[in-house]
Amino acid sequence: MVTYDPPQGNPLGNNPWFQFGANVIRPLLNLAVKKDWQGGEKLPKSGAAIVVCNHLSYIDPLTFTHFLFNSGRAPRYLGKMGVFKIPIIGKVIRGAGQIPVDRQSPNAAKAYEHAIAVLKAGHLLGVFPEGTLTRDENFWPMRGKSGVVKLALLTGAPVIPCAQWGPERVLPPYSKKIKLFPRTKISIRVGEPLDFSKWHGKVDDPIALEEATDYVMDEITTLLEGIRSETAPKVKFDPKKSDLPRIGNFKKARKRN
Repeated sequence: MVTYDPPQGNPLGNNPWFQFGANVIRPLLNLAVKKDWQGGEKLPKSGAAIVVCNHLSYIDPLTFTHFLFNSGRAPRYLGKMGVFKIPIIGKVIRGAGQIPVDRQSPNAAKAYEHAIAVLKAGHLLGVFPEGTLTRDENFWPMRGKSGVVKLALLTGAPVIPCAQWGPERVLPPYSKKIKLFPRTKISIRVGEPLDFSKWHGKVDDPIALEEATDYVMDEITTLLEGIRSETAPKVKFDPKKSDLPRIGNFKKARKRN
């Protein structure tokens, strides 16, 4: 059985490795981005919680964590195994308490065990429910995956929706070129905790999970509409109905075809 220590430090969940990473990354982000953050006071100051956000860029975990850290919580994420194999970076994020997941492995389901243990210990868990960078051509949220709903129903942890806009200009999807100047505005908004009461006891009901997942993504989309002052498409891009690969750089896949 996987167990985790309760969060400590300031902000809550911080540790020496997390602080080391923050000391390196935060000054760089402060140089590259202008912060347009609203709603950080809605995040619980302690106790288990799940924060969900749209996924625009590989830099999202840094820009979103920057916001959460400054709002008083040092989050935990389930991250791609490949990132943990990068020299130095892998050691830092492991030490910071982040959790590697091999999405192509038959044992990927064990990620739930780790996520549940993180929440039971009282940590803040960050989740990008789309599971990969959005495939929508205008960067609107796609339909999400049901994992975050399962976690909420199994643990009772509150789910707080967030939306962000701007990371896709700092580091465009699947690009390796970071734009540092001029500084880019990163907008983040936080919504109210989501109400899953109508789905309680239905963690094994696929229809209920689909409905609840759509609810999560709709709330994120509404927040993003407010940031962008635009209206999102009525029908979200559905990766399941697309011939694009479910994960990874779909642009490369198109070129090969």
